[in-house]
Amino acid sequence: QVQLVESGGGLVQAGDSLRLSCVASGGSLSGYSMGWFRQAPGEDREFVAAVRWSMGHTYYTDSVKGRFTISRDNANNAVYLQMNSLKLEDTAVYYCAAGRPILSTIRTSRGYSLWGQGTQVTVSS
Repeated sequence: QVQLVESGGGLVQAGDSLRLSCVASGGSLSGYSMGWFRQAPGEDREFVAAVRWSMGHTYYTDSVKGRFTISRDNANNAVYLQMNSLKLEDTAVYYCAAGRPILSTIRTSRGYSLWGQGTQVTVSS
């Protein structure tokens, strides 16, 4: 059973950067698309970014385009989220996910079957 473990969250100031990591254990991420989602208090979980296994196509929600970059290291079963120019509204628990979504579901939770436990990102003013 593949397990996903996120790390890299923390407390930063607005404008700072953070790099989140997600590493898989117990199996390979071969063939899986990888996504990052986030959930702020009192809010629904929302899509942040995703990267395909094949061709490495990437997808972003509009609010993070130009600031966040998703990347993957297939050899090390890892996916990363580089977050620059962080804003107060980026505060949330960030979750890593793996799945085999079709194009219509790659930005939705139902496209992913494996989830990490989450890592807290807090941006202060």
